[in-house]
Amino acid sequence: MMRGPGLADFDFSIAKNINVDENRFFQFRTEFFNAFNHPNFGPPDIRREATTFGRILTASNGRIIQFGLKLYF
Repeated sequence: MMRGPGLADFDFSIAKNINVDENRFFQFRTEFFNAFNHPNFGPPDIRREATTFGRILTASNGRIIQFGLKLYF
């Protein structure tokens, strides 16, 4: 049995509502995925016959920032 590395992920978003009139408004959003850019590695290779046995060969995405603009009516 092998243990892989842990997972640490912190996501958050910020939103600002901008009124157009009393029934409509825009919402501007900024979303941060893996905000602190912590490396999240994949599991180690468990194939015994492979030359990469026990090595970690993959990692998840780094920090991703996404912007959005919505119109509510």
